[in-house]
Amino acid sequence: MIRLTLRELNARKRRLAGSFVAVLLGVAFLAGTLVLGDTLENGITTLIGRAYEGTDVSVRNAANVADQPGARRGNINAALLPRVRAVEGVLAAEPVIQGVGEPTRTDGKAIGVQGPRTAGNWITDPRLNPWRIAEGRAPRAPGEIVIDRKAAGDGDLRLGDRTFVLVPDRVPVTIVGILTFGEADTLGGTSFVAFTYEDARRHLLSIPDQVTSIAVKATGGTSGTVLAGRLQDVLPPGVEAITGDDLAAENIDAVGVFLDVVRAFLSVLAAVSLLVAAFSIHNTFAILVAQRTREAALLRVIGASRRQILAGVLVEASLLGLAGALAGGAAGYGLAALLKRLFTAMGFGPPTLPLSYDLSPLLIAVPVGVVVTLVACVAPAVRAGRVSPFEAMRATAVETGGRFRPPAGAVIGTAAAALLTWAVAAGNLGLAGGGAVLALIATVVLGPLAARPFTGLAGSALPGVTGRLARENTLRSPRRTAGAATSLMIGVGVVTLFTIFASSLSATVERDASDAFSGDLVVDAGGFGNAGFSPRLETDVAALPQVAAAAGLGNAQARIDGEVRGVAIADPVRLSGVLRLGRPADGLAVSTDTGLAAGTPVRVTFPDGAVETLPVASTFHPIGGFSDYVIPRSAWRPHVAQQLDARVYVRLRPGAVLADAEKAVERASAVHGSPDVQTRPEFVDARTEPVRDLLMIVYVMLALAILIALTGIANTLSLAVHERTRELGLLRAVGATRQQVKATIRWESLLVALFGTAGGVALGTVLGWVLVEAGGSVFDLPLPPIAIILAVGASAGVLAAIRPARRAARLPVITALAAL
Repeated sequence: MIRLTLRELNARKRRLAGSFVAVLLGVAFLAGTLVLGDTLENGITTLIGRAYEGTDVSVRNAANVADQPGARRGNINAALLPRVRAVEGVLAAEPVIQGVGEPTRTDGKAIGVQGPRTAGNWITDPRLNPWRIAEGRAPRAPGEIVIDRKAAGDGDLRLGDRTFVLVPDRVPVTIVGILTFGEADTLGGTSFVAFTYEDARRHLLSIPDQVTSIAVKATGGTSGTVLAGRLQDVLPPGVEAITGDDLAAENIDAVGVFLDVVRAFLSVLAAVSLLVAAFSIHNTFAILVAQRTREAALLRVIGASRRQILAGVLVEASLLGLAGALAGGAAGYGLAALLKRLFTAMGFGPPTLPLSYDLSPLLIAVPVGVVVTLVACVAPAVRAGRVSPFEAMRATAVETGGRFRPPAGAVIGTAAAALLTWAVAAGNLGLAGGGAVLALIATVVLGPLAARPFTGLAGSALPGVTGRLARENTLRSPRRTAGAATSLMIGVGVVTLFTIFASSLSATVERDASDAFSGDLVVDAGGFGNAGFSPRLETDVAALPQVAAAAGLGNAQARIDGEVRGVAIADPVRLSGVLRLGRPADGLAVSTDTGLAAGTPVRVTFPDGAVETLPVASTFHPIGGFSDYVIPRSAWRPHVAQQLDARVYVRLRPGAVLADAEKAVERASAVHGSPDVQTRPEFVDARTEPVRDLLMIVYVMLALAILIALTGIANTLSLAVHERTRELGLLRAVGATRQQVKATIRWESLLVALFGTAGGVALGTVLGWVLVEAGGSVFDLPLPPIAIILAVGASAGVLAAIRPARRAARLPVITALAAL
């Protein structure tokens, strides 16, 4: 039986080509996403490890009030340095000062980078300094800095250039050295400038007799763990000693949260592609089994058992899955390289990370590809095993079964509707996810029932005899029509879902801006990773004659009653002039969502570890995208080394010309690195830009799933052409031209694609509405993009029919009439 299966596989290799491609592409996507995830993890782990490889122990502030990667702790007393150096086992100890310092071009405009803008002191001991001077020398005099090669290149800066560093106030400097981080031009996506120790104390610390930490090198034979214990014994309360390995692991774990999100996102897209591939494979084998019904029945007549028929189909599927999975696994590395470049171009990863060539993605992707292929073929294999010997007397296969489909679909659909309704009412995204899975299953189960009326209605609009023939062909096998369309339906549904999500997010931001922001302009630092500008900009903008009110706002984290919370740093009274905060008093302001009333004491732990109890001075109604806690600048300033604003909200005086006011604000912002000055629409657009970038990545990655779906449609049509060889020959014999045969196949493909695309848009719209409503956002249905999706889906159906239509038209009439 195995020998017969191998012969059958060889004889039908052209018919299985589409399934092979589906497995290959699905596994390539999975392997590519796994390789990309490993690349990000290995690269970031390596970079962080290099940053701390020379540090055996770090002495730092013990307070931790943030859960974001790269969040800085409070400073420690510089007087601890002699005490640290005196501990047995310390070979070298250097003070480390770190803060925010953004380099500018020679014209004073900030150099934009993807990650944190870091500044610090130049560590003179090379054993404790991961940076190396590639050109020039170390800073020695006041006003001298060294800068990483990447930032210098981006800012067109060279040795000897005079420029500025925003700390956040503008400091004039001279570049005396160009740095590299090992062989890399920078550390990940960051920028780095280093001052002399005295300049770093002056510019980066609010209290000069402090340092950020102390880096310690152990003597030979002394482990970091032992030395950290000795140091802890001599350190005061609130200061801790941590080994370099633990410090690196801590930072890796912090970044790991981001990596887990990226991996989950990639895994979802890979799962979509594999699901699309599974439906394409299932449909192909279902057709092949139906076409080979008579053959299976003849095997039963000569003594083959049901188990042997079943095993034959599964062996065929296993070999197909293994071949496709191996090819897909190899292709995954090339796809990972393309995805890495795409992520880098979109600003989602540093460009210096080398691609990981670990074999572990293959060990996962290949078995998954084989298992998915087998699972997709189980139902057709079982159907083949149930073929009766009497089927050998039939001239053609008959589509049977499906009597349980309507009640099963109704039950699953009702459960999905109930769960989705519950998710919207409870605002629970987990319930929405469960309901989405049930909705997808219901769509698959009920697909054949919907295929007949849809293709019948749509087919009635097709012109001529070829249109009527195409309509009848889709109507006589609704299960096959639905099977071919399901894979496309899933891909289009996911694209529609993300499109609606992005559009709804934009509408939500617009609503929040309209409900909360009463101003006209926003000065936005943009970017991420500690980007910001000096709070002095608030005063400079407020002094302009066109401006009625201006209020700066910084974003930070603190522990509120023991819990890490995002907080806004601003003057609540001034902020109420541009945001609708009611009538806040001078003091801590909280939203009504916190459940706190005016006068309630709130325990606040600041970044330096200090704890204060602040009474709630006022409350305000919640504002979307805005923190529930506003801490006054006066309360925040003593506890941080640098204070940064992320935005300045501006309200103009009545009669002020918007364009003139915008130029005036831009001139005032020039000395602060020229952050973006945006009108309200531009501000909303900028807030949604990251989502649009992410959506572009989703579109590009899901294009592979659509390609798999179209391959499935083309394969289904090719098999249908082979099945209808006699029928096509009869059509040619009675006068049908080759062009009419081609048109029939093209119309048939168009009907299948329209069914899949329309079903996907409908499914994606419903699930998008549930997701948006459960998340508490504003639902917005973007009609132009959805119209484009429908048009592209229909056009793709025509493209999928090119090869099957050409093959059908080229069938010789005599050969076709002689076909059995």
